[in-house]
Amino acid sequence: MFVIQKDCYGTVAGVIFVALLILLIAVLFLNTSWLKYIFIAVSVALSCFIIYFFRVPERERPQGDKLVTSVADGKVVIIEKVFEKEYLKRDCIQVSVYMDFFDVHTNFWPFDGVTTYYKYHPGKYLLAFLPKSSELNEHASVGVRYGEDGPEILFKQIAGTFARRIVNYAKEGEPFKGADQCGVIKFGSRLDMFLPLDAEICVNIGDHVSAVESVIAKLK
Repeated sequence: MFVIQKDCYGTVAGVIFVALLILLIAVLFLNTSWLKYIFIAVSVALSCFIIYFFRVPERERPQGDKLVTSVADGKVVIIEKVFEKEYLKRDCIQVSVYMDFFDVHTNFWPFDGVTTYYKYHPGKYLLAFLPKSSELNEHASVGVRYGEDGPEILFKQIAGTFARRIVNYAKEGEPFKGADQCGVIKFGSRLDMFLPLDAEICVNIGDHVSAVESVIAKLK
């Protein structure tokens, strides 16, 4: 079943409204047939793209213990050791996934666990692939614990130049199920994951990952 992300209904409706205006102008005011067909094609393509872009895909997560699956679709652009200073306050392995205009922007929980931390940060709208965007851009930080007493990780939903709204469903202390939706970032954006140093990283820079289906790491 084809489902549109519920928090994007307004955006989808707005874009389709603009596409219908383009279609109406083409039909009523353009006499040149080839130009009219171009406008009609653009309006149809725009409507189809925005519906496809904000779809919620059905995914099946891999089986196994202590697997951390990707929160987002996109390309792995950073794998490095960093000091996570906001919440975990320790050295971690950062794995960052960049989402372009053709990736699904719905986000999903990385495993079964409980939310331990949540904070929304207003900020700038630098290009999402820039290193400083993790700290300076609008972002939401979410701390999650594997199971009831397992390791903790942190992930950040980071807005990009065109992504002006972040939605997250996290509530501190509440449990969640892996592969359920945890939020959405509109348009180009980035997802940072901060993992324990002893985690086995299962991706490489340049890999394209899919939320729920791609294993980012195995926890010890």
